[in-house]
Amino acid sequence: MVHPPDLQQLLRAAGLRVTRPRLEVLTAVHAHPHAEAGAILAAVREPLPSVSHQAVYDSLHTLTDAGLVRAIRPAGSATRYEARVGDNHHHVVCRTCGAVADVDCAVGDTPCLTASSDHGFAIEEAEVVYWGTCPDCAARASA
Repeated sequence: MVHPPDLQQLLRAAGLRVTRPRLEVLTAVHAHPHAEAGAILAAVREPLPSVSHQAVYDSLHTLTDAGLVRAIRPAGSATRYEARVGDNHHHVVCRTCGAVADVDCAVGDTPCLTASSDHGFAIEEAEVVYWGTCPDCAARASA
């Protein structure tokens, strides 16, 4: 698989060596937003069949720690990974099938995103998860 030079540059700019597993994992996360680690592993194994589970998990953790990938953890669901980083967007999750979609942060009056008391914490971000039923599941339920 040919990788865009910008992904290699992203790794280098984050101070990371460009390795085949990291590059394939980053490519898979870009291609499959909100995918679980198992789906990332399957995507990476297409171009790199001999990659180990551990190499993929290590790459996901390294890329997350470097800020190139964001791990989201909806309650009751496996950790999902996405390449949309650097903003404070939120997610909507289907209670039926677990589908996840991005929701841009509300503009204007957003009282829930400002804590009434920080209790001495240095707050860095607020996370909102909207729960509901996706259109596909709603259509199946009404059929």
